[in-house]
Amino acid sequence: MALVIALLPTAAVAAEPVQPKALSAVTSRAAPIRHITPGIEVLLSGRLESLKGKRVALLTNQTGVDRKGVRNVDLLRAHPAINLVALFSPEHGVRGVAQAGEKVASDIDPKSGLPVHSLYGETKIPTAKMMQGIDIVLVDLQDVGTRFYTYSSTLLYMLRAAETSGAEVIVLDRPNPQGGVMIEGPVLEPAFASFVGSFAMPVRHGMTFGELAQMFVGEDKLRTRLRIIPMRGWNRELAPYFGWDLPWVPPSPNMRSPQTAAVYPGTALFEGTNISEGRGSEKPFEYIGAPFIDSAALAERLNAIGLPGVEFKPISFTPNFSKYAGQQCHGVWVIPTDRTTFQPFRTGIALVKTVHELYPDTFEFSPGAPRFFDQLAGTDSVRKGILDGKSIRDIERQWQQGLDAFKQLRARYLIYP
Repeated sequence: MALVIALLPTAAVAAEPVQPKALSAVTSRAAPIRHITPGIEVLLSGRLESLKGKRVALLTNQTGVDRKGVRNVDLLRAHPAINLVALFSPEHGVRGVAQAGEKVASDIDPKSGLPVHSLYGETKIPTAKMMQGIDIVLVDLQDVGTRFYTYSSTLLYMLRAAETSGAEVIVLDRPNPQGGVMIEGPVLEPAFASFVGSFAMPVRHGMTFGELAQMFVGEDKLRTRLRIIPMRGWNRELAPYFGWDLPWVPPSPNMRSPQTAAVYPGTALFEGTNISEGRGSEKPFEYIGAPFIDSAALAERLNAIGLPGVEFKPISFTPNFSKYAGQQCHGVWVIPTDRTTFQPFRTGIALVKTVHELYPDTFEFSPGAPRFFDQLAGTDSVRKGILDGKSIRDIERQWQQGLDAFKQLRARYLIYP
């Protein structure tokens, strides 16, 4: 298995945890190497007729590589039938080095000399000037399968811009690191729509970028000309990335491994609190903590809940940026052990609820109107349920009807078995 991981400088870790039987060990022994052919390779293997004589743009970042790790920009520019004229980049920039929320200016790609139109700078919506003269927009991005990861919002905005400009959008599909079966969490309520939630879907939607694009066009009744170039070799029940020959390139600076992506739909809820979600540490989103937490007490309480497919180890870490930079934090390492039963969003609720119960006078939800926690969850019922002392099961019941309705809607747009 090829594995490409760009590591940032890591923070000091004050405690050396016991190595658990982690998700990667479980899944890597379970199956032989699986060959996944991403959409970019399928396109270049003979699906080029519609690109001849067209001015082509590419919405991408550092994740747009083939199985050998060759950049899609280089692959497309090397092909005589393709006239690549511009790049578009999502949050984190075309090279994926900008931190979350950091504005990125439009620029020139130093290697290709192509203009890069940033969709996370002065605008998040492609402008008429950016789209001018473009016949086709190729989309080749590795998503994380989570509603509040902003690449899906960028995809939706591009589809809307293309409807206005008349450009065709071709999605070069890639796998969903969450898998394609389990879905979780509240369906986004209109009052909490934002760039971290721009379409009414649950936190874990279990869809690929190509499937999302079809749903966006169909449900928004867009007249955008859309085409999907499906992957080969992927199906909905495959374990994510472990045992594949498709390289993992971190989609953003803190999404360092498939293990990070596995826990992200739940632990990212701490972004809406005064608890560190591990940014600036060795394992962002896998570590959560704060200076006032007792690591052993929190780990003991969480393990006693008996959440499926996950265990918690006490940990101490010192972030080198973001919350509590330079201060020692204490908390837990969230370790998935069985992807077939692990429910990251349910685990996230349990984590936030337990920290609130142990430290009611110190724990805080971040202020705002609406609160960022509610924008991440897509509803205020999760936060209110935690404050009211409701059980995890009772909190989940509040969105089950909407989740069941989404499952029926989703089924109309699925591509893969």
